[in-house]
Amino acid sequence: MYRFLLVFTSFLVFSTNQVFAQQYDNNNEIAQITETLMDYIEGSTGGQPERLKKAFHPDLNLYSVKNGKLQIWSGTDYIADTKEGKPTGEGGRILSIDFENNAAVAKVEISHPEYQGTYIDYFMLLKVENQWTIIHKMYTKELSNKIKREN
Repeated sequence: MYRFLLVFTSFLVFSTNQVFAQQYDNNNEIAQITETLMDYIEGSTGGQPERLKKAFHPDLNLYSVKNGKLQIWSGTDYIADTKEGKPTGEGGRILSIDFENNAAVAKVEISHPEYQGTYIDYFMLLKVENQWTIIHKMYTKELSNKIKREN
């Protein structure tokens, strides 16, 4: 009986440690993904192109639809349009992050206090050489008269 209790207790301790270690790793990954997304948000809205370069993979493109047609904007051109020290007046917030192993998707809202509606950005990120990087962005304009989604 003593041996059974010892084995059972050891199993519980090991299992609990594994759960806590996994939760810690998840929190660490979310923090790293958040940092990359904040480099994007603050870089684009705050006039900090170097932060955008840090967040984006060099081959990244931005995708949207205008008048029913696919629009492709190179990440290099997007960064070049961001003027150092010239904030846009926009603000951003992270709406969601989902990841598994070294792949993640995220949703960000960008809004300007003077304009109706907001932009919704969808990102694909990969963890490359121990660093999360945005490899793909697509975006759309969220209309101010949209029907509220129920969660």
